[in-house]
Amino acid sequence: METADMVKVAVSAAPYSIDKPYSYLVPDALVAAAVPGVRVMVPFGRGNKESEGLILARVQEPKLPGSKAIRQILDPEPVLDKAGIDLALWMRGRYFCTVFEAVKTILPAGLWYGLREIWSLAMAPEAARSAAVGIPGAWQVLDLLEKQGGKADIRVLRDALGDGAEKPLKAMKKAEILTCETDAKRKIADKSHRMVELAVNTEDAYALTEPKRRSAPARYEVVNFLATAGRTPAAEVSYYTGASSRTLKTMEKAGLIAFSEEEELRVPSLDDVEPGPEIVLNEEQQRAFEEILGRVQAAKPSVTLLHGVTGSGKTQVYLRLVQETLALGKTAMVLVPEIVLTPQMMRKFSSYFGSRVAMLHSSLKMTERYDQWKRIRRGEVDVVLGTRSALFAPLKNLGLIIMDEEQEGSYQSENVPRYDAREVAKYLCVREKAALVFGSATPTVETAWAVEQGSYQKALLRRRYNENALPEVLIADLRQEILNGNPGLISTPLRQELEKNLAAGEQSILFLNRRGSSRMLLCGECGYVPQCPRCSTAMTYHSANGRLMCHYCGHSEPAADTCPECGGWMKHVGAGTQKVEEELRELFPEAGILRMDADTTAGGHEEILQTFERERVPILLGTQMVAKGLDFENVTLVGVLSADISLYVDNYRAAERTFSLLTQVVGRAGRGGKTGRAVIQTYTPGNDVIRCAARQDYDAFYESEIRMRRLRRYPPFADLFTVTVSGTEEGRVLRAAVSVRETLRQLCRRPELAAGEPEVLGPAPAPVVKVNNRFRYRCTLVGKNDKATREMLAWLQKDFAKDSANRGMNLFMDHNAAD
Repeated sequence: METADMVKVAVSAAPYSIDKPYSYLVPDALVAAAVPGVRVMVPFGRGNKESEGLILARVQEPKLPGSKAIRQILDPEPVLDKAGIDLALWMRGRYFCTVFEAVKTILPAGLWYGLREIWSLAMAPEAARSAAVGIPGAWQVLDLLEKQGGKADIRVLRDALGDGAEKPLKAMKKAEILTCETDAKRKIADKSHRMVELAVNTEDAYALTEPKRRSAPARYEVVNFLATAGRTPAAEVSYYTGASSRTLKTMEKAGLIAFSEEEELRVPSLDDVEPGPEIVLNEEQQRAFEEILGRVQAAKPSVTLLHGVTGSGKTQVYLRLVQETLALGKTAMVLVPEIVLTPQMMRKFSSYFGSRVAMLHSSLKMTERYDQWKRIRRGEVDVVLGTRSALFAPLKNLGLIIMDEEQEGSYQSENVPRYDAREVAKYLCVREKAALVFGSATPTVETAWAVEQGSYQKALLRRRYNENALPEVLIADLRQEILNGNPGLISTPLRQELEKNLAAGEQSILFLNRRGSSRMLLCGECGYVPQCPRCSTAMTYHSANGRLMCHYCGHSEPAADTCPECGGWMKHVGAGTQKVEEELRELFPEAGILRMDADTTAGGHEEILQTFERERVPILLGTQMVAKGLDFENVTLVGVLSADISLYVDNYRAAERTFSLLTQVVGRAGRGGKTGRAVIQTYTPGNDVIRCAARQDYDAFYESEIRMRRLRRYPPFADLFTVTVSGTEEGRVLRAAVSVRETLRQLCRRPELAAGEPEVLGPAPAPVVKVNNRFRYRCTLVGKNDKATREMLAWLQKDFAKDSANRGMNLFMDHNAAD
C-alpha cells in the first residue's frame, strides 16, 4: 500500500471519549511548515467542520481511502517543543483530560485563536434565489447576506434568525448556494511601535538639510535630534521636534531617514524597586541552605521539605538558593499559593534579580501574561515567580523549583485538567534533573509522611529569624461570651487587645473565612431561607448592595425585608466580613479599617496591602487572602474570629486545613521587633486541633492526624478517586451514579486491581448537590493511584460517554480532591 507523509494531530473538537492522535495528510505546499508543535486547522467529524489542532508528530503511514489533509498552518514556528508535547501527553494519562485540554493549560491564553464561522454566497444573488426555491427560510438568509455584502459571521446570522438559522444554512451549503469557511484570529496580537533612524551618515544628513534650514526647519530639527539620540520611536521624534508624520514620510522618500518596527513588551514595570541588601543567614538557615544547595549542584532529581515555623526566614533561604542556582548557569521557578502574595514576593525577588525575573498569574492582563511568556521563551528570564499556572513557563535548563506554603489547596486545579501542581513539579524535576523544595510551617500530612518514609529529605528551621518568640495565643470561648451577654462577633478578650494596639499605634489583622454581611436570611415565623434557584444552597446577604448572592454560580437578586412564603420579617443569621466591619466601626469609630475579600479586591490586592503598610491603617479585616505569607513589621495582633468554620466540614482534610490556617494566621503577628499576640475565638476550645495550633505544635498534630488517616484509609495510606456524575434531571443522575458504582465494583475484582484492596463507596450527593441547574452525585474509589487504576477509570469515562442512556450527562474524575 502507498505510504504518505502524515502528521498526528491533537484535535480540539474531540471529546475525551474519542480523544487520540488523528492522522492527516500534509499538502505539498505545507510540508516545510507542518512540524511538531505548530497549530493547524483540520477538517473533523462527519461534516468535516474545521477545528483547531496541534501537530504532535510527523510520520510515514499508509494512505487510506478518504484520508483528510490539514488545511492551514496557524503558527510560523512551533509554540510547543518536544518537552511540552511530552508534558501534555503525561497530563492526559494522569488527569483524565484530552491532549488539547492539556496543551491549552500549558500555553498562555493570549496565544490562542478565536475561530469565526463565515458564510458566503457561492454564486450571484439572482442565481442564489433561483437555486434556493423550496428551501424553508432560505430567502431570509439571502436577504441578510446581501445586506452584509455577500458574507456574514454565524453569530450575526443567529442573532437575526434565531435558532432556526441552522437548517436553511446546512441545506443551502449542500445545494452549493453557500460556502462556509472558518477564520482563525489570535486573541492577542504582538505590539510594536515605529522607530526612526538616519538612513545616511550624520555628515551627509546635515549637508542635505543645512542649506534649506530656513525653508524646511522641521527637517533640520529631525536630523539634529536623530544625530544626537539615535534610533528613536517616531512618536517621540514628532513630540520633540514638532515634525508631522507627513514630514517624516517625505524625509523617508528622500532617503534621509528610515522607518522600522520594534517590539513593545507589555509587562509590569518595577523601576522603583531598589537593590536588596546582602542576605545574611543565621546558623540554622545556613545549614538548611547548604543541604539543599548540595542537591541542586548534584543535578539529580530530589525533593526537600523546608519545614520552618512562621517567621523563620524561609524567603531568605529561597533567595540564596536562587542566587546560587543562577550562578550554576541554571534557571529557577518560585511558586506561591495566592495571587495576593505575588506582588510582595515579586518586589523582594526583583530587588535581587531585576529584569531577569518574570511574574505569571491569572490576575495579570492577558497581554502581560503573553508578553512575559515570550520573554521567558526567548531566554530573557532566569527566574519565574507566580501561582500554580507559572509551573508551565517555558524555562530552559531548569535547576530549582520552590513551592512556598506547599500545603495549600490552591495548588490543585478545580477545572479540567484537574492537575496537582506538586505532582507536575515532581515530573518536571525528574525530567530536568532539578531539585524541588516544599516550604511550609504546616506541611501536608502526605508530605510529612514521605519525609518519615525517606522518600523526601528534610531541612528544619525551628526558630524565628528575628529570634522573637512565637506569638502568645489566647483562646476566647464564644459560649462563655454568649452567657456573659455578648452575642457580637468581637469577643471581650479580642476587643481589649484591639484597644491596647490602638493605644500603642500598632496594627492588627482580623481573619474570617467568609465574605458577605450575613451568611443568610431566615424568616423568624416559618423558617424560610432564600435558596439560589439554580443551586441547592442558601444565598449570602451582602449589605454593601442589599442583595443576596450565590457564591457558586454567581446568581444575584435583591434581598426582601419580608418572607415571600408567609409575610414574616426576615432575620440576618451568621456573619461575614461586611458584618464584622460594621461592628468594628461601631466599637472603634475613630479607627481606620480596611476590608480585604473577593468583593473589595477588584482593583487589585496590592493597592489595599500598600495602603495598609504605608498609611499604617490600624485594622485589616479579611478572608483567607490575609492568612498567608504577608509580612508587616508593625502588626502585633492577630484575631481569628471563628476557628470552627473550616473545622466541622465534610472533608478528610478539614483538621489539616484548620490547623494550617490557624498557624498561618497567628504567624502574621510579631514579625518585626515587637512581641506578637493572637486571639482565637471558638465554640470548641477543647478541640485538639485548635489547641495544637495555638501552641504551634505541628508534631503533636501530625501524630494524631496520621493515626486517624491510617485507621480510615485516607491519604497517604490510600488514594481517593472521586467519580462525579452530573445532569439536569436528579433521578437520571442518581440512577447513572448507581450504575457507575456497580461497574466500578466489577472492574475492581480484576486481579491487577484486587491486590490493592480497592473499595467503592456511594453514590452520595456532592456537598452542594445542585449547581447551575445541574445535579451532582459522587462515587468514591478508595485504592491505589497506579497505571492500572487510571487506565480502568479512563475506560469507564469513555464507556459512560458512549452509552446513549447517559445522553445529556457528564462524568468526571478527581484524585484526592481538595474539596
